[in-house]
Amino acid sequence: MPRRHRPRRAGLPRAFADGRDLEARGDMALASLLGGLALANAALGAVHGFAGPIGGAFPGAPHGAVCARLLPEVLRINARALKAREPESPVLARLDEVARLVTGDPTATLDDAIDHLRALVGSLQIRPLAAFGLRPADLPDLVDRSRRASSMKGNPLDLTDAELHEALAAAL
Repeated sequence: MPRRHRPRRAGLPRAFADGRDLEARGDMALASLLGGLALANAALGAVHGFAGPIGGAFPGAPHGAVCARLLPEVLRINARALKAREPESPVLARLDEVARLVTGDPTATLDDAIDHLRALVGSLQIRPLAAFGLRPADLPDLVDRSRRASSMKGNPLDLTDAELHEALAAAL
């Protein structure tokens, strides 16, 4: 009998709540595989552009936690920058689709997805970047090093130093 399709997004909170939930852990293993395949075949962006330099400067900062904390902030900054500088960009329509996929709500907006991601990060108890030693005084150097990261080339548009700083500050 074929398995009935169900949304996979529920696996992360369930696996977090109960590490013995084998179905949720299986969902997470599949999500990890698919995520790795996607990352290997797509350009990265500002989230990963930040994550490398942060990991190098703050070795105790887990890559996944850094990415999780930055994701909603980078999405917000990218959307705002695209709307202001490239309002006809097809990336905006893709971001709307991402919002619907992330939230599971066919009417969701990108703002809904950002709120959803922030709530998820909170519910998973992912600590702010300051918990790993990052301080406001570190941000200018991190912006400079991140701008030169190869992953930053995959961002939908070039973000200004002020925008990059804003995203980092919001994740502190």
